[in-house]
Amino acid sequence: MTSRTLTLLLTGLTLLQACTPTVQVAMPSEPITINLNVRIEHEIRVKVEQELDDIFSADSGLF
Repeated sequence: MTSRTLTLLLTGLTLLQACTPTVQVAMPSEPITINLNVRIEHEIRVKVEQELDDIFSADSGLF
């Protein structure tokens, strides 16, 4: 091989290597928080609805 061909080959390989993607994994600076308010609200609503059903049942004597 001539020196020009070798130089072009090395330059091409260097350019191809520079274009390879890299993946970096880093930890977040703040902790991950999960909001559970929806579940708690749902439990309260179900309990209240069950208590109201018990109050307004046919054998309660209200109506």
